[in-house]
Amino acid sequence: MRLYFNRKMIANLCLIPLPRILGSGSFVKVLGCLFILTGAVSCGVSKSLKNIPDISNYSLEKPERIQVADSSYTTENGFIAKNKQGLWELYVKGNPMELGLHTGALTQELFHKQENALLSKVDELVPSKTKQYLLRKFLAWFNRKMYLNIKEDFKSEIYGLSQYASSKYQHIAEPYPRILYLHGAHDIGHALQDLALVGCSSFAAWGDKTEDGELIIGRNLDFYAGDTFAEDKIIAFVEPDKGHSFMSVTWGGMLGVVSGMNNQGITVTINAGKSKFPLVAKTPISLVTREILQYAGTIEEAIAIAKKREVFVSESIFVGSAKDKEVVLIEVSPKNFGVYKVENQNTLVCSNHFQSAAYAEDKKNKQHILESHSQYRYERMEELLGENPKVTPEVAVGILRNKEGLGNKEIGYGNEKALNQLLAHHGIVFKPEELLVWVSSNPYQLGEFVAYDLNTIFNKGEIVKNPKGLASNALRIKKDSFQYTKAFRDYQTYKSLKSSIESAIKKEKKLDLQVLQDIQDSNPNYWEAYYISGQYLYEQDYYRAAFEVFNTAKTKEITTLVDQENVDHYLRKIKRKINL
Repeated sequence: MRLYFNRKMIANLCLIPLPRILGSGSFVKVLGCLFILTGAVSCGVSKSLKNIPDISNYSLEKPERIQVADSSYTTENGFIAKNKQGLWELYVKGNPMELGLHTGALTQELFHKQENALLSKVDELVPSKTKQYLLRKFLAWFNRKMYLNIKEDFKSEIYGLSQYASSKYQHIAEPYPRILYLHGAHDIGHALQDLALVGCSSFAAWGDKTEDGELIIGRNLDFYAGDTFAEDKIIAFVEPDKGHSFMSVTWGGMLGVVSGMNNQGITVTINAGKSKFPLVAKTPISLVTREILQYAGTIEEAIAIAKKREVFVSESIFVGSAKDKEVVLIEVSPKNFGVYKVENQNTLVCSNHFQSAAYAEDKKNKQHILESHSQYRYERMEELLGENPKVTPEVAVGILRNKEGLGNKEIGYGNEKALNQLLAHHGIVFKPEELLVWVSSNPYQLGEFVAYDLNTIFNKGEIVKNPKGLASNALRIKKDSFQYTKAFRDYQTYKSLKSSIESAIKKEKKLDLQVLQDIQDSNPNYWEAYYISGQYLYEQDYYRAAFEVFNTAKTKEITTLVDQENVDHYLRKIKRKINL
């Protein structure tokens, strides 16, 4: 589930092609029409923006935060500290309001940084104040029923957290509704792209496929909102006053769960699927998975929770269970629900398409399998699992770090067909029967995988009074040496050159043609290096040179059917222009 916050998302929001959205006035016209149409439900929007949870039973007194060191703070109910691998370790306990207030107090700088990383994208992508105004009106309308579909305790927790929201974005919405809406950022990003996504890869092994027979689960989260967004990962350990204690990998301002495990050995991760564009937001998927972690101890309980929540995008929830000693996929969408488990097998693989009988005839799911690279990554995971007779945490990490394609083909760094696309927010490995978890540190999945033992973390008693590092150093998995290679440095160069060329195309700016050779040399096996070069050459009317590099792109492993069609489209246009 790799989601980009970019101009394409804004275009899809308006439900018209990207070239037209960039044309004069079209953005304003479309959103203006939507604004007029949404006037009919302005009452619902007003209720949504003014709603607050029932907080009459909670104290709103902000906790005192004490600085212990440069990167370490404590409150009465929690602490946060940055470990040597660069991960922030957060611990909080209490009732919903206390969880929100103490999380906000401890993470406020990280909270502001992440909120800025997300919301500043709007200023970058939609610089017009008029367009921003219309976009805000549409999103308020789109989110008008979200508050009706979120548990009261979660709303109270978000309300507490929102007391520490940045004052910089008051023009967008008041802190509480703004932070509530940001909990649907994954879902909204998913929806606005019409699922033009690449995605998360998840797998599990058990029985005679693992060294000790115990369940091992691995996943990459490819949620990408820029490098800044991924800099400060938070490993949160939460002891709520009701339900189960749990850990999750998160970021400032986020109380939902995208990857996590509770003290009962229930694990959850999410993989985006294909669905129709929704017309109203309901329950954010990260709050469904948060509810599963906090209140489920078995797979049956997890399924019951997922079934009763109305979602507004399609997702596979990958659930592992220490008590059941099995894993299942809970596949949810606005109008369908399915559960998938394997029979007579000891591995389960999940990319970004559905596998349960409930979606066997789903046209969008079939189309996604055909047109995307979900099936390719699915087969690559099966291939790598087949090459490793016994899966261990170290083997699982190796699979998550794999950068090659099927048959170990060199497909270029950053290719979305690879399991490791060199942009993941995090990779994670669970061993639920032992309550062990390993989380990647920067860059991407290449840094150390830091180990945590929930048996000790949630049984330390007065842990707040002795906030030492929570990691189990003896169990950590070493860094990937790839980050020290010339190939990795070249990939960093590639990303920089890509940004420069895309900017030049957009602004109709001329470049030294050596830049095109440099980007191809920096990532020679990646089709996109040639495609971007071809786009620039085409816009500069160098048609024969463009024709050559587009043809070279066709010899590489192109990511999706749509990408292949785009290359062919340029080739046809060039043939017409130069009479080939």
